[in-house]
Amino acid sequence: MRFRSVVLAIALAVPTTLSAQTPAHNQLVGTWRMLSATLEADGQTRPAYGQSPQGLLVFTPDLHFVEVLTDGDLPRFASDARGQGTDAENRRAMAGSIGFFGSYTVDARGAFSGNRVEGATFPNWVGSVRTVKELSLTVVGDRMTERFRRPEGTEIRIEWQRVTTGEQGDGMPR
Repeated sequence: MRFRSVVLAIALAVPTTLSAQTPAHNQLVGTWRMLSATLEADGQTRPAYGQSPQGLLVFTPDLHFVEVLTDGDLPRFASDARGQGTDAENRRAMAGSIGFFGSYTVDARGAFSGNRVEGATFPNWVGSVRTVKELSLTVVGDRMTERFRRPEGTEIRIEWQRVTTGEQGDGMPR
């Protein structure tokens, strides 16, 4: 009888605990398409991912994210084999793109409050934890502004647009 009471108490406590950690409205959930990206250093602003930046940022309801940012003007490699790029090709690709994923948190209002990088194409980011001190995501309607400050002080600013169901921006199904 005592065992049944303990199991019942745990079963009733788990949903309460989970719902207490998840806000009523998570402002971030969905897919976001990058509109622009700038890098500000030493008082100068320049494109962070070239003149044709491309990127997607996806936030899932279970508090995971994936972000991929690329310079849309990067030239193709001479070889079609991914591991066969020249040193110069690999350097351009690494400098002009980043991909990473992990988990994130939101506050009681559903606003971004932090993230933890679990995997990245830049290995130094793996395991890093960012709070709103280093990274801010501000959502206004279907637009979002991301600001990230690198350790040396450079600031990256990315403007995002929420992707709507059935968006056909380039003729491809979504």
